[in-house]
Amino acid sequence: MKRHLELNTHISGKFNQELENLTNSVLTMGGEVEQQLINTITAIRENNASLAERVLLNDLKINSMEVQIDDECMRIIAKRNPTASDLRLIMTVSRATTDIERIGDEICRIAKLVTKDKLPPSDIVLGGMLMIAEKVVIMMRGTFDAFARQDENSAIAVYEQDDAIDKKHKELLKQTANEMQNDHTEMQKWFDVLWAIRSLERIGDRCKNLCEYILFLTYGKDVRHSSMKKIVKKLMK
Repeated sequence: MKRHLELNTHISGKFNQELENLTNSVLTMGGEVEQQLINTITAIRENNASLAERVLLNDLKINSMEVQIDDECMRIIAKRNPTASDLRLIMTVSRATTDIERIGDEICRIAKLVTKDKLPPSDIVLGGMLMIAEKVVIMMRGTFDAFARQDENSAIAVYEQDDAIDKKHKELLKQTANEMQNDHTEMQKWFDVLWAIRSLERIGDRCKNLCEYILFLTYGKDVRHSSMKKIVKKLMK
Protein backbone atom coordinates (compact mmCIF):
# COMPACT_ATOMS: atom_id res chain seq x y z
CA MET A 1 0.00 0.00 0.00
CA LYS A 2 2.81 2.39 0.96
CA ARG A 3 4.71 1.56 -2.23
CA HIS A 4 1.57 2.16 -4.31
CA LEU A 5 1.09 5.56 -2.64
CA GLU A 6 4.70 6.53 -3.30
CA LEU A 7 4.35 5.55 -6.96
CA ASN A 8 1.20 7.68 -7.35
CA THR A 9 2.93 10.60 -5.68
CA HIS A 10 5.91 10.22 -8.02
CA ILE A 11 3.67 10.11 -11.11
CA SER A 12 1.66 13.12 -9.91
CA GLY A 13 4.82 15.10 -9.23
CA LYS A 14 6.22 14.28 -12.66
CA PHE A 15 2.93 15.24 -14.34
CA ASN A 16 2.90 18.61 -12.55
CA GLN A 17 6.46 19.22 -13.71
CA GLU A 18 5.46 18.43 -17.31
CA LEU A 19 2.60 20.94 -17.10
CA GLU A 20 4.92 23.57 -15.63
CA ASN A 21 7.44 22.97 -18.41
CA LEU A 22 4.66 23.32 -20.96
CA THR A 23 3.64 26.70 -19.54
CA ASN A 24 7.26 27.86 -19.48
CA SER A 25 7.65 26.84 -23.13
CA VAL A 26 4.74 29.08 -24.12
CA LEU A 27 6.23 32.00 -22.18
CA THR A 28 9.61 31.43 -23.84
CA MET A 29 7.92 31.43 -27.25
CA GLY A 30 6.05 34.60 -26.29
CA GLY A 31 9.28 36.25 -25.22
CA GLU A 32 10.82 35.42 -28.59
CA VAL A 33 7.89 36.98 -30.45
CA GLU A 34 7.93 40.09 -28.27
CA GLN A 35 11.63 40.56 -29.04
CA GLN A 36 10.85 40.06 -32.73
CA LEU A 37 8.46 43.01 -32.64
CA ILE A 38 10.92 45.17 -30.70
CA ASN A 39 13.64 44.39 -33.26
CA THR A 40 11.24 45.17 -36.10
CA ILE A 41 10.40 48.56 -34.59
CA THR A 42 14.13 49.29 -34.29
CA ALA A 43 14.70 48.14 -37.88
CA ILE A 44 11.96 50.48 -39.14
CA ARG A 45 13.14 53.42 -37.06
CA GLU A 46 16.76 52.98 -38.24
CA ASN A 47 15.92 51.57 -41.70
CA ASN A 48 18.17 48.66 -40.72
CA ALA A 49 17.77 45.94 -43.36
CA SER A 50 20.18 43.48 -41.71
CA LEU A 51 18.21 43.57 -38.43
CA ALA A 52 14.95 43.07 -40.35
CA GLU A 53 16.52 40.06 -42.11
CA ARG A 54 17.39 38.58 -38.73
CA VAL A 55 13.75 38.94 -37.74
CA LEU A 56 12.71 36.95 -40.82
CA LEU A 57 15.27 34.23 -40.15
CA ASN A 58 14.33 33.95 -36.49
CA ASP A 59 10.71 33.26 -37.46
CA LEU A 60 11.84 29.74 -38.39
CA LYS A 61 12.77 29.23 -34.73
CA ILE A 62 9.30 30.36 -33.64
CA ASN A 63 7.66 27.99 -36.13
CA SER A 64 9.76 25.15 -34.74
CA MET A 65 8.78 26.02 -31.16
CA GLU A 66 5.10 25.81 -32.11
CA VAL A 67 5.57 22.30 -33.51
CA GLN A 68 7.54 21.14 -30.46
CA ILE A 69 4.96 22.48 -27.99
CA ASP A 70 2.08 20.94 -29.96
CA ASP A 71 3.89 17.60 -30.00
CA GLU A 72 4.38 17.81 -26.23
CA CYS A 73 0.68 18.59 -25.73
CA MET A 74 -0.28 15.51 -27.74
CA ARG A 75 2.24 13.36 -25.85
CA ILE A 76 0.91 14.44 -22.45
CA ILE A 77 -2.72 13.88 -23.47
CA ALA A 78 -1.92 10.39 -24.77
CA LYS A 79 0.18 9.41 -21.76
CA ARG A 80 -1.57 11.14 -18.83
CA ASN A 81 -5.21 11.29 -19.98
CA PRO A 82 -5.67 14.64 -18.19
CA THR A 83 -9.03 15.94 -16.95
CA ALA A 84 -10.57 19.16 -15.60
CA SER A 85 -8.10 22.02 -15.00
CA ASP A 86 -5.12 20.02 -16.30
CA LEU A 87 -6.88 19.43 -19.62
CA ARG A 88 -7.87 23.11 -19.78
CA LEU A 89 -4.24 24.09 -19.35
CA ILE A 90 -3.12 21.86 -22.21
CA MET A 91 -5.94 23.13 -24.44
CA THR A 92 -4.99 26.71 -23.57
CA VAL A 93 -1.34 26.08 -24.39
CA SER A 94 -2.24 24.49 -27.74
CA ARG A 95 -4.50 27.39 -28.72
CA ALA A 96 -2.03 29.99 -27.49
CA THR A 97 0.90 28.65 -29.49
CA THR A 98 -1.14 28.90 -32.70
CA ASP A 99 -1.88 32.57 -32.05
CA ILE A 100 1.69 33.32 -31.01
CA GLU A 101 3.02 31.73 -34.21
CA ARG A 102 0.62 33.84 -36.26
CA ILE A 103 1.77 36.95 -34.42
CA GLY A 104 5.24 36.00 -35.61
CA ASP A 105 3.96 35.83 -39.20
CA GLU A 106 2.40 39.29 -38.92
CA ILE A 107 5.68 40.68 -37.57
CA CYS A 108 7.51 39.25 -40.57
CA ARG A 109 5.12 41.03 -42.92
CA ILE A 110 5.97 44.30 -41.17
CA ALA A 111 9.72 43.60 -41.23
CA LYS A 112 9.57 43.07 -45.00
CA LEU A 113 8.85 46.78 -45.39
CA VAL A 114 12.50 47.27 -44.48
CA THR A 115 14.05 44.34 -46.36
CA LYS A 116 12.15 45.22 -49.54
CA ASP A 117 12.68 48.98 -49.22
CA LYS A 118 8.93 49.59 -48.86
CA LEU A 119 8.87 51.94 -45.86
CA PRO A 120 6.16 54.60 -46.20
CA PRO A 121 7.40 57.71 -48.01
CA SER A 122 5.68 59.88 -45.41
CA ASP A 123 6.92 60.84 -41.96
CA ILE A 124 3.31 61.17 -40.76
CA VAL A 125 2.44 57.57 -41.70
CA LEU A 126 5.78 56.21 -40.49
CA GLY A 127 5.37 57.96 -37.15
CA GLY A 128 1.82 56.63 -36.84
CA MET A 129 3.00 53.08 -37.49
CA LEU A 130 5.72 53.33 -34.86
CA MET A 131 3.27 54.75 -32.30
CA ILE A 132 0.82 51.88 -32.83
CA ALA A 133 3.67 49.36 -32.75
CA GLU A 134 4.80 50.66 -29.34
CA LYS A 135 1.24 50.28 -28.00
CA VAL A 136 1.13 46.74 -29.36
CA VAL A 137 4.40 45.89 -27.58
CA ILE A 138 2.90 47.09 -24.28
CA MET A 139 -0.24 45.02 -24.89
CA MET A 140 1.79 41.95 -25.81
CA ARG A 141 3.98 42.27 -22.73
CA GLY A 142 0.90 42.60 -20.51
CA THR A 143 -0.66 39.55 -22.17
CA PHE A 144 2.28 37.27 -21.43
CA ASP A 145 2.59 38.65 -17.91
CA ALA A 146 -1.08 37.82 -17.29
CA PHE A 147 -0.53 34.37 -18.79
CA ALA A 148 2.48 33.71 -16.54
CA ARG A 149 0.48 34.64 -13.42
CA GLN A 150 -2.83 33.23 -14.74
CA ASP A 151 -4.30 36.55 -13.65
CA GLU A 152 -7.81 37.03 -15.01
CA ASN A 153 -8.07 40.68 -13.88
CA SER A 154 -4.88 41.59 -15.73
CA ALA A 155 -6.12 39.67 -18.78
CA ILE A 156 -9.33 41.73 -18.84
CA ALA A 157 -7.38 44.99 -18.46
CA VAL A 158 -5.03 44.04 -21.32
CA TYR A 159 -7.97 42.93 -23.47
CA GLU A 160 -9.46 46.42 -23.21
CA GLN A 161 -6.24 48.04 -24.48
CA ASP A 162 -7.14 46.84 -27.96
CA ASP A 163 -9.83 49.53 -28.27
CA ALA A 164 -7.17 52.25 -28.27
CA ILE A 165 -5.13 50.35 -30.84
CA ASP A 166 -8.18 49.94 -33.09
CA LYS A 167 -8.89 53.67 -32.85
CA LYS A 168 -5.32 54.61 -33.80
CA HIS A 169 -5.43 52.03 -36.59
CA LYS A 170 -8.51 53.66 -38.15
CA GLU A 171 -6.96 57.11 -37.87
CA LEU A 172 -3.76 55.91 -39.52
CA LEU A 173 -5.68 54.29 -42.38
CA LYS A 174 -7.33 57.66 -43.11
CA GLN A 175 -3.97 59.45 -43.01
CA THR A 176 -2.48 56.83 -45.32
CA ALA A 177 -5.37 57.15 -47.77
CA ASN A 178 -4.81 60.91 -47.89
CA GLU A 179 -1.10 60.42 -48.55
CA MET A 180 -1.86 57.93 -51.31
CA GLN A 181 -4.09 60.46 -53.08
CA ASN A 182 -1.16 62.87 -53.20
CA ASP A 183 1.36 60.29 -54.41
CA HIS A 184 0.36 58.05 -57.33
CA THR A 185 3.94 57.08 -58.20
CA GLU A 186 4.46 54.69 -55.25
CA MET A 187 1.16 52.78 -55.23
CA GLN A 188 2.67 49.29 -54.78
CA LYS A 189 4.72 50.56 -51.86
CA TRP A 190 1.60 52.08 -50.32
CA PHE A 191 -0.31 48.80 -50.65
CA ASP A 192 2.49 47.01 -48.76
CA VAL A 193 2.33 49.72 -46.10
CA LEU A 194 -1.43 49.17 -45.75
CA TRP A 195 -0.88 45.44 -45.22
CA ALA A 196 1.76 46.16 -42.57
CA ILE A 197 -0.59 48.56 -40.76
CA ARG A 198 -3.25 45.85 -40.87
CA SER A 199 -0.73 43.39 -39.40
CA LEU A 200 -0.18 45.66 -36.39
CA GLU A 201 -3.93 45.69 -35.74
CA ARG A 202 -4.09 41.91 -36.12
CA ILE A 203 -1.35 41.43 -33.53
CA GLY A 204 -3.58 43.31 -31.09
CA ASP A 205 -6.44 40.97 -32.00
CA ARG A 206 -4.22 37.94 -31.37
CA CYS A 207 -3.33 39.32 -27.94
CA LYS A 208 -7.07 39.61 -27.25
CA ASN A 209 -7.41 35.93 -28.16
CA LEU A 210 -4.65 35.05 -25.70
CA CYS A 211 -6.43 37.01 -22.96
CA GLU A 212 -9.60 35.04 -23.70
CA TYR A 213 -7.64 31.80 -23.29
CA ILE A 214 -6.42 32.99 -19.90
CA LEU A 215 -10.03 33.53 -18.84
CA PHE A 216 -10.92 30.07 -20.13
CA LEU A 217 -8.05 28.63 -18.11
CA THR A 218 -8.95 30.38 -14.87
CA TYR A 219 -12.76 30.30 -15.06
CA GLY A 220 -13.37 27.25 -17.24
CA LYS A 221 -15.68 29.26 -19.52
CA ASP A 222 -15.21 29.83 -23.25
CA VAL A 223 -15.55 33.59 -23.84
CA ARG A 224 -14.39 33.73 -27.45
CA HIS A 225 -16.30 35.95 -29.90
CA SER A 226 -17.93 37.94 -27.08
CA SER A 227 -17.80 41.63 -26.21
CA MET A 228 -16.07 42.61 -22.97
CA LYS A 229 -19.44 43.45 -21.43
CA LYS A 230 -20.73 39.97 -22.27
CA ILE A 231 -17.48 38.37 -21.10
CA VAL A 232 -17.68 39.97 -17.66
CA LYS A 233 -21.37 39.06 -17.39
CA LYS A 234 -20.62 35.45 -18.35
CA LEU A 235 -17.80 35.20 -15.79
CA MET A 236 -19.98 36.57 -13.01
CA LYS A 237 -22.57 33.77 -13.43
